[in-house]
Amino acid sequence: MTKTLRLLGASTLALALAGGSAAFAQTTLTGTQALNDRIDDVDQAVADDLARSEDAARFGNPEFRPGLSGSASLGYSGKTGNNDSQELSVGARLRYASGAFVQTIGVALDYAESAGASTKEDVFAVYDANYYFNDQFYAFVLGRVETDGLASTAGQVKTDAFVGVGPGWRVINNPDLTWRVQAGVGVSYLEDGTGDSDTEAAAIASSRLFYGISPTVFLTNDTDILKSDSALRINNDIGVNYRMTDTLSTRVSYLTEYNDSRAIRSDNKLGVSLVMGF
Repeated sequence: MTKTLRLLGASTLALALAGGSAAFAQTTLTGTQALNDRIDDVDQAVADDLARSEDAARFGNPEFRPGLSGSASLGYSGKTGNNDSQELSVGARLRYASGAFVQTIGVALDYAESAGASTKEDVFAVYDANYYFNDQFYAFVLGRVETDGLASTAGQVKTDAFVGVGPGWRVINNPDLTWRVQAGVGVSYLEDGTGDSDTEAAAIASSRLFYGISPTVFLTNDTDILKSDSALRINNDIGVNYRMTDTLSTRVSYLTEYNDSRAIRSDNKLGVSLVMGF
């Protein structure tokens, strides 16, 4: 079976499931509304990138509203005429906080069809549970599954799942310098489009570093490692963030994805996000 498992992100450090789908642009003869929708989509994507880099959970037990809370969103578009198609996107996040124990479930579904045939059937779900013993020590349970309902060949991943448990430790917890690590053991499951599957024991480790260089500039470095019998996978995302004012912010990041089961083991991506208002 082709080993193309995606790397699993750390549990308590970022659950970045999208709470909603991208807006469907309205096409008009003038193009004004369609352009405004595109600009709004770009603004939201950049704002999300900047917000994730802040890592609000870095200082200790995150303060969530006690009890049950969450959000859900749905987007749909349908077209008839020269081209018959429809698209449906659903996103939901459910959180339950009880003292030091916080549980979160996130689900995203994408479905699309054209001319009566499905073109996308994707499901992505994460269960993230964390118990904070104090501001330094915590434990996590993480479950993750991603499915592609249209995968039909040995080279396509139909189901990619993982469940793991372990401890986490905040090594440094200062306002300008925070560093925490977590590690655990679990089980990974991979099924390809032909139904061939592998279940393997796996070990995970993650590191989150935040360094405030100045009141307006900070650096982050996020590292995730997943080791199983089939492959060693490592993701490292380093970024420099500059927030001069509320209307001028930028982030430059460099993401490396390593998988030793691939012919070309490393993929690298340079990212630049800029928000400027006037």
